Amino acid sequence: MDATAEIVAAAAELLRTGGARAVTTRAVAQAAGVQPPTIFRIFGDKDGLMEAVAEHVMAGYSADKTVKAAAEDGDPVDDLRAAWHAHLQFGLSNPEVFLLLTSPQRPSPAVVAGEEVLRARVNRVAAAGLLSVPEGRAVDMIRAAGTGAVLTLLSQPKADLDGLLDAVLASILTTNPAPPASDTVAVVNAFRAAMPDLPTLSDNERSLLTEWLDRSA
Repeated sequence: MDATAEIVAAAAELLRTGGARAVTTRAVAQAAGVQPPTIFRIFGDKDGLMEAVAEHVMAGYSADKTVKAAAEDGDPVDDLRAAWHAHLQFGLSNPEVFLLLTSPQRPSPAVVAGEEVLRARVNRVAAAGLLSVPEGRAVDMIRAAGTGAVLTLLSQPKADLDGLLDAVLASILTTNPAPPASDTVAVVNAFRAAMPDLPTLSDNERSLLTEWLDRSA
């Protein structure tokens, strides 16, 4: 396990400083203080090593997002905007990692952890009564737009995507900070977000109420 960690850390540093071309078996072995056959024994091939490195880098990013999200107590939409820009910056700073982990054929635990942070941020928006669509749909729209924005900027660095987030937010937010009763979806989203704070409900009651709220939304 120590050798694995040393190899992954060494490869991640080479990737950060020199890009994918710098991550050769010989360079990684020298930086980690191991023999090249050790890398093949642990990871199988260079592709296996790169997957481990990508997961390592993404796990660090997701952990950092989790800490930041837990400390957020300001305007939930402003926090969401800041997280969006941080996501773009990470993708542009780590293109090889981003391209590898956004492949639908390769499920990533670190990516899943990052998506949970996004769900928590969207839940804060819903709890404030600001969400006009179901939480799951809002998460999917933000995630798709964020991935698309990074991929576009990687291929077209001068692309102007400043209005993309505004367009997404306009599609998912209500204009009323305190929605009236007629704004059914916003009310349902706010109530659904508050359900964990209703301790008198049994698990069965909570499940049934969730089903009703999802159907209403």
